[in-house]
Amino acid sequence: MKAAVVANEGLQISEVPTPRPKANEVLIRVRVASLNRADLAVAAGHQHGPTGGIGTVPGLEWAGEVAEVGAEVQGFRPGDRVMCSGAGGYAEYAVTDYGRAAPIPVGMSFETATTLPLALQTMHDAIITNGRLQRGESILIQGASSGVGLVGLQIARWRGAAVVIGTSTNPERRTRLAEFGTTLALDTKDPSWPDQVQKATTGMGVDVIIDQVSASVANGNMKAAAVLGRIVNVGRLGGAKGEFDFDLHALKRISYIGVTFRTRSVEEVREINRKMRADLWEAVTAGELRVPVDSSFPLNEVASALARMRANQHFGKILLVP
Repeated sequence: MKAAVVANEGLQISEVPTPRPKANEVLIRVRVASLNRADLAVAAGHQHGPTGGIGTVPGLEWAGEVAEVGAEVQGFRPGDRVMCSGAGGYAEYAVTDYGRAAPIPVGMSFETATTLPLALQTMHDAIITNGRLQRGESILIQGASSGVGLVGLQIARWRGAAVVIGTSTNPERRTRLAEFGTTLALDTKDPSWPDQVQKATTGMGVDVIIDQVSASVANGNMKAAAVLGRIVNVGRLGGAKGEFDFDLHALKRISYIGVTFRTRSVEEVREINRKMRADLWEAVTAGELRVPVDSSFPLNEVASALARMRANQHFGKILLVP
């Protein structure tokens, strides 16, 4: 099969053996894959959790048709249309644990389906499981103009949040956040942004913060947070290390929660996907949770697709078609 493979000279299109599914895996004929920021590191030869290094096929999510199922697989059979998360999606075929696949709703395209798996899993786990957002509470999503962030805004609205705040340092993207559910869009380059959050929450502070930025906004988050607020760290686009006001953290009695998929077991990821489907699938099927498609590239132009992501030129998902 044809795949994009990490080599010493960079990412190369090569002919490689089609993977075979293990007993708990499904083999998918990939119709469309979508790019994620972690792919940049993997494509450069770095490790991302258990995957990475020379010979790796990047790609964390894709959509296609089931070609083969392992002996222990439940709920899927050849020909089923599915969306998946896993590894190795920049290829004509990819395998994943059956618990990381979900059926594509009737009428949904492969292009739409590939934009959803990681965003749904990540933001359900962050907002509902770890952030414990309740109807009528307020929420702030840092880095809200990413595909994951846009889904987070919509989940918060669907969950019944009274105040939904999103941030982006790009003015054009910031103006579009209202399309996805924000009541207020902020620029964290403006030093007054924590005060604006306080004002928007009538001086109480925000109940839940989903942070995809981290170091550069860590102390601002705590200034913006309510007493007993919950901050869920899901990304570190603004740096992995920085200043942290421990006194403010203690004074507000903030729950500061770190999450990642890199150290989750197969069973844990299955459970995340199961909970997400139990809570969100009605909204997904109805088309109420969406990620805009920014652009689409054929597999042999993968370098251009990654360059667009690296340049931060996109709004929504960049797609790759084998």
